[in-house]
Amino acid sequence: SWFLFISPRMAGFRTDFSVVLEPLGFVKVLEWIFAIFAFATCGSFQGETTLLVSCKGVVNKTVTAAFAYPFRLNTVEFSAPDPKRCAGTWTDVHLEGDFSSSAQFFVTLAALMFLYCIAVLVAYVGYNHVYQQNSKYPLTDLSISALIAFLWLLSTFVWAKALADIKVATGSSIIPGIESCKAPGTTCHFVSVTRMGILNVSVVFGLLNAALWGGNVWLIYKDTKLHNQWNRISESP
Repeated sequence: SWFLFISPRMAGFRTDFSVVLEPLGFVKVLEWIFAIFAFATCGSFQGETTLLVSCKGVVNKTVTAAFAYPFRLNTVEFSAPDPKRCAGTWTDVHLEGDFSSSAQFFVTLAALMFLYCIAVLVAYVGYNHVYQQNSKYPLTDLSISALIAFLWLLSTFVWAKALADIKVATGSSIIPGIESCKAPGTTCHFVSVTRMGILNVSVVFGLLNAALWGGNVWLIYKDTKLHNQWNRISESP
């Protein structure tokens, strides 16, 4: 961040918590909080898909496949209907798809932004006088904030697409793809899948984070000398 460029001559920690009450600092607090929510709503999810199976010697037996972040569904196996595995007709049945890259991209960004916001808030509170005196620090801050806004938007769209695919891969449409359910005398019925409302919320927080960081770019521009410098340039003949 910009405070890494502070020279020893200028470095003098002066605590000023009033910065947190100003738009620039307050938005950074919101970004820190929303990063926590994005991380928690996605990274803590646990769910399961449940089927009802009838086969040789087994009537309406519940089988489940438990899945969780980071959503490597292809490693998730359904439990067997009975110890004899339907007289040997029930083979290992897995869910399909590996969505870990999308989920981990989203959660890792949230975790990094949590730490980054703490570092920047410390810099705002302790070095605001330095920040205001040299335009290269706000310019660096603005550039990093613009990049982060883009990454939030990108990771959220990637995660939203993965979430839609996860819902399909754990829903009722999985029945036709299970070979064991096609064995003679075997029937499978979809029962339920854990509600994913909390994951929908994670997408909302991702979009909110993108909006906050995008707004932060404008605040940095307006609340620092960059705004005045640009006005002078635009008004000059």
